[in-house]
Amino acid sequence: MDVAHAVSECRVVRMDMVGDHTIVVGAVEAVTTEDADPTPLLHALGRYKVWPKSVTLTFQEEPVQTVVPPALAGAAMRKRFGAGESAIEALKGVNVTFPSGAFTAVMGPSGSGKSTLLHCLAGLETLTSGSVSLAGVEINGLSDTELTRLRRDKIGFIFQSYNLLPTLTARQNILLPLDLAGRAVDRPWFDRVVEVLGLGDRLDHRPAQLSGGQQVRVAAARALVTRPAVVFADEPTGSLDTRSGAEVLSFLRTSVHELGQTVVMVTHDPVAASCADRVLFLVDGTVVSELMEPTADLVLDGLKKLEQGR
Repeated sequence: MDVAHAVSECRVVRMDMVGDHTIVVGAVEAVTTEDADPTPLLHALGRYKVWPKSVTLTFQEEPVQTVVPPALAGAAMRKRFGAGESAIEALKGVNVTFPSGAFTAVMGPSGSGKSTLLHCLAGLETLTSGSVSLAGVEINGLSDTELTRLRRDKIGFIFQSYNLLPTLTARQNILLPLDLAGRAVDRPWFDRVVEVLGLGDRLDHRPAQLSGGQQVRVAAARALVTRPAVVFADEPTGSLDTRSGAEVLSFLRTSVHELGQTVVMVTHDPVAASCADRVLFLVDGTVVSELMEPTADLVLDGLKKLEQGR
């Protein structure tokens, strides 16, 4: 494209003079006439020159990079319980981000603040100071009603106890959040979640008729059916046997890699953490390290180093 047709409407990224040619790197937003004056272009760069009609203007379009905001972010997060000399500071200025479509595990010694971090990120606890942004919404200062609506529409929870209603079938338990919110069921999405979790032949069973692994998969489906921005999992394998725990971890990875879900999981288990894309380590209310592409051995080594450094 001859930029002489478009220079007055060009968003300039860079301009270089190479011999008799002016190389412009930018993005054309509109096309004007052939006689368009390039002076605004030069002014924009602070490199004003009298326009020589004999100079050829060559345009090179630079690829546009799309920046995807994180699904969840916390800044300068502080949480204090109690007051005076007996006060306990559970979080000490934590800064953390969770990319969209990623699986993050949070680990640390007992009392490190990992559960408090999860609760504050999910709006279940109020920060003493700092901020949390979830799906582009600053949750600080939201009213109780607004927080309830945010948790209902943007957050999914998978708790260690599952919290399934014993008198409802698996199908009814999964659809309960939509029923309470008065929202219609997205049938294609419901069918996809059920298929990924392998629950198709268990939808009419009540919790007592399901194994532990099947129960947690129902709880997971319930967390996903609303299409939340983030799913929080608090020790989801803590009360399961090895086989059932492996089923849950496999589901969490599948929900991220096949359904594009964002998952934040608190766990004490190195094997569980190794299923995540990254692991954050907390000590005494502070994020002290991060491990990408974790393995069980690497996570265990990281925990040992934390214990030795305390």
